[in-house]
Amino acid sequence: MDWIEVKTQEDIKNLMDKFGWFHDSCLKELFMSTESYVDENLSMGMSSELETNVQILFQRQFHNPSAIELLFEGVNQFHIIPSPIGYDSIIYDAKLTHYNGLFYWADTNEWEPQNDTFGATSWTAAKRLKWRDASTWMGKQKRYGVLENTK
Repeated sequence: MDWIEVKTQEDIKNLMDKFGWFHDSCLKELFMSTESYVDENLSMGMSSELETNVQILFQRQFHNPSAIELLFEGVNQFHIIPSPIGYDSIIYDAKLTHYNGLFYWADTNEWEPQNDTFGATSWTAAKRLKWRDASTWMGKQKRYGVLENTK
């Protein structure tokens, strides 16, 4: 599963067309990481750059592909709103755009980065974006880690 970098408006359109504009999809899982750490000697390691990366697994009710992973590198903002009780988590159409040097993904096509007020839309902004076909990752099984002893 090789990563495909999104660089141009044509790359954005190709990804959105390939995944059906995220119609009838869901955000299955996500994984966030930074370059910050504490080593064995308890010394802190930090980066002065945008160091946060987010991987998101999406699944959908169509083939070719049935699932994709988005990799956001150099995350500037990350805003996730879980669906409330009694509501489904279906994405009907999404937005992917490049604006002011950042790639933005949002869970509705109506969302605009310049108008966001941290409302009910989930969205991510990052310096770089890559994606790959993850159709072999369908189903309920967790792919980014298993929560153990949480009950």
